[in-house]
Amino acid sequence: MRYNERELLSLSRQPAEKAAEILMRAPKKGSVLKKRLVKLVVNFLFYFRTDEAEPIGALLLEHCRIRQEEENVFSIGFLEEPDRKYYFECDTAEQCQEWIEVLRRASYEFMRSSLVFYRNEIQKMTGKDPLEQYGISEEARFQLGAGKL
Repeated sequence: MRYNERELLSLSRQPAEKAAEILMRAPKKGSVLKKRLVKLVVNFLFYFRTDEAEPIGALLLEHCRIRQEEENVFSIGFLEEPDRKYYFECDTAEQCQEWIEVLRRASYEFMRSSLVFYRNEIQKMTGKDPLEQYGISEEARFQLGAGKL
């Protein structure tokens, strides 16, 4: 997937949903844990050197698997490249759990599923489609059986 570098830089400067300095290891051979400022903005996880304002990388949190590896270590792996994982070591098990939960909720697919679920719940309670007033109720992406985009 291609990204506009300026737009990504601008996005990285937006307020974070979660940010912390934690240890990170990239999937490169011989890579070691390094302290990084990790910042979640929408569905991008940006990582920075702790003394720099511009990110050195970003992970798009789509089609990925977030797993707890150890008590205070989690990983992010991508479905297209299951052997390529990024590892993150937190200070505590609680911090690790917080990161795992917020990262799992950050994907577009999770947000779409939540929208579809609550749309159906509201429709059951009121008998009206809450998206109808916006003229988007028939769009496939908002249907319960809609496939992935």
